[in-house]
Amino acid sequence: MSVVQDYLPIVIFIGVALVIVLGLMVAPFLVAYKSPDAEKLSAYECGFNAFDDARMKFDVRFYLIAILFIIFDLEVAFLFPWAAVFGEVGAFGFWSMMIFLGVLTVGFIYEWKKGALEWD
Repeated sequence: MSVVQDYLPIVIFIGVALVIVLGLMVAPFLVAYKSPDAEKLSAYECGFNAFDDARMKFDVRFYLIAILFIIFDLEVAFLFPWAAVFGEVGAFGFWSMMIFLGVLTVGFIYEWKKGALEWD
């Protein structure tokens, strides 16, 4: 009897997990919009049709925007550990981060002035 009582929470947990998984797998078929329009079937986020020739040329701005996003995303990721230990880093840590943010801001202003963020 004690073995059943020991494993009962695990069985209940697995049962609830299976119900949730099955519910999430069945729900899209029940609530999905069945007749997509032309806009829904159009190119998504990449700017060109997904089923065209793989060797077709497309604008280099896609790469530029992606690289800029990665650069700024990674630089902002440095702020979280710094903020977590802000009280321990002292004045040197504070001014180091201010220099880092200054360089980041100068780079952002440079890209903005050069038109790297424009999409015409």
